[in-house]
Formats: sequence, structure tokens, C-alpha cells
Amino acid sequence: MAQLQIRIDGDPILRKKSRKVETFDDSLQQLIDDMYDTMYGAEGVGLAAVQIGKLKRLIVLDDYEGTKMVLINPERVAEEGSCEAMEGCLSVPERMGKVERFEKVKINYMNEKGEEKTFQAEDFLARIIQHEMDHLEGILYIDRAEEMYNVNNSREEDEEQ
Repeated sequence: MAQLQIRIDGDPILRKKSRKVETFDDSLQQLIDDMYDTMYGAEGVGLAAVQIGKLKRLIVLDDYEGTKMVLINPERVAEEGSCEAMEGCLSVPERMGKVERFEKVKINYMNEKGEEKTFQAEDFLARIIQHEMDHLEGILYIDRAEEMYNVNNSREEDEEQ
């Protein structure tokens, strides 16, 4: 297992759409293991393959509340409610933004064995899933943020004045 380099905003690959995973083999499992190592090393809660330069529809996540998952080829099939909260991203260091997301989501996906699954998430876990699924479409949370802040919590507009 290895920690891989996380691509940072400005890298053109982050704006590309990821491709469907077709092959479930040892190299996919190795990539999953490396992605977990990378995510934990960076103290993140989710990581999409595109963030380490792989255009695959693959996400790893761990909400540190008992849910650790691999989502392959995820598709949102239902959503409900709305909530606003602060988000950060391993690909957008030193910044956070206020983002509105669905409160609950239901997704279809495949696990690392290629088995089809359905999962329903709410609150923080739903936010992680939506954030990471955006990465698969070349969307960063900064595209959705209503307000952006530096990590010291000062609003970016305030600093520009």
C-alpha cells in the first residue's frame, strides 16, 4: 500500500469526467487500498480516484462514525431535503466553503467485488457522498459554494478589500 499524490485545484484532470469501472481485479483492489492510505494520510473522510489522477468512477470514504465504504460507479437515484454546511476538500487545501446539499440521498453502486448495492445516507454521510460524486463529474465544491473562507475562517471577499 502507498500514499499517492493528491491533485490540487488547477490540475486539469480534476475537471474531467471519470469513466465507468469495468474490471474488478487485483489492480483495482490495490488502487482502493492505496486510496484509503492516501485519504487517511491526509486526514480526509472521502477520496475520489480522479483526485489521485485516475479517471475511474471510484470513491472511498470513512465518516469515522462506523461507515467505511467503497463506491464504484455510483448513481444517485433519490434525494430529499436540503441543508447547508461547511465543506473542505483535499484537492482545495487551506479553504472551506458553505455548500447546500441534499439532506438525504439514495444511491446505487457496486462494491469492490462488482456486486450491485443500494445505500441510503443522511446528514454528514450524505454530504460526503454528494461531494465525492461531484468529483466524478469534474465538479469541485468551490463551484457550488455560496461563500468561501480561508482556514482561519476569514471570508475571502473581506480579505480582498
